[in-house]
Amino acid sequence: MLDVHLGDNLEVMRSLPSGSFDLVYADPPFNTGRRQERRRLRTRLDPGGDRVGFGGRRYRTVELGRRGFADRFDDYLGFLEPRLREMRRLLGPRGSLFLHLDYREVHYAKVLLDGIFGRASFLNEIVWAYDYGARTTRRWSPKHDSILWYAVDPRRYTFRYADVDRIPYLAPGLVGPEKAARGKTPTDTWWNTVVSPTGKEKTGYPTQKPLAVLRRIVRVHSDPGDRLLDPFAGSGTLGEAAAGLGRDAVLVDDNREALEVMARRLAPFGPRWHGFTPRRARR
Repeated sequence: MLDVHLGDNLEVMRSLPSGSFDLVYADPPFNTGRRQERRRLRTRLDPGGDRVGFGGRRYRTVELGRRGFADRFDDYLGFLEPRLREMRRLLGPRGSLFLHLDYREVHYAKVLLDGIFGRASFLNEIVWAYDYGARTTRRWSPKHDSILWYAVDPRRYTFRYADVDRIPYLAPGLVGPEKAARGKTPTDTWWNTVVSPTGKEKTGYPTQKPLAVLRRIVRVHSDPGDRLLDPFAGSGTLGEAAAGLGRDAVLVDDNREALEVMARRLAPFGPRWHGFTPRRARR
C-alpha cells in the first residue's frame, strides 16, 4: 500500500509513530543556490523551425509547460537537522537511512548524521556516478551524487546479499567464462545513467532519480512487506520501486506539482491520498 501526503514533511513525520519504518530514503533539495526547473517540450516538422534533425529536416520546438522549485536555503543544515532527527526516530531496530545529496552539502550532512546516529552507525558512502550533461573547462566536471547509509544498529540491519544485482566485469577475459557469465556484485560506486530526457521513465519532474538506483536500495535493504518512507518524494520513484517489489511506503511532498506527477505515475498501485485530490479525481 502506498500513502501519499501533501504537506510539510516535518509536520507529517511528527504525526507518525516511532519505530514504524524499516527503511527511509531521503533525497532533499541539494541547496544548489538556483532554481531547479525542467521544461516539457514538443517538436513538430516546420521548414522554418529552430532545430535541424536527421536528413536536414527542420523542426520547431513548442514549450508545453515547466515544473520546478527554488533550491536555495540560508541555513541548510538548520532545515535538515530536525528532519533527520525525525527520520532516526521513525526507524525500527533493523532500519536504515539513505540520504541522497551531492558534493555541496554531503560532508556537512555526514558530520550532522554522525551526531544523530553515532559514528559507528555509518556504513557506506555510495557514489552514484553518471556520464551525462555539459562539461566545464575550468575544473573536473562533477558527475556523481553521494548517498550516505546509516543503520540504527550497525551490528543488525537488513542487507539481502542474495538479492544484489550482478553487473558485467570490465575485463571478463581475466576471470574466466563462468565468472564472466555470472557477473560481479557492485561496489560502493554505482554506475548508472540519469533518467533519459526522451525515455519512457521520464516524468518531466526536475531532479528525478533513476528507478534502477532506488530498486537496488529497496531490494537489498528491506524485506517484502516492510514499510518505507520517502519524505522528499518528488516524482515518486521510491514509491514505484517499493510497490513493484512488494513493500509498503509513505511518500511526502509539499509541492502539488509533484503529487500530480505521482498521481499519474503511481495510479496502477492505487495509492491513498492525504490532504490532496488528484486532478483526474476532481472531474
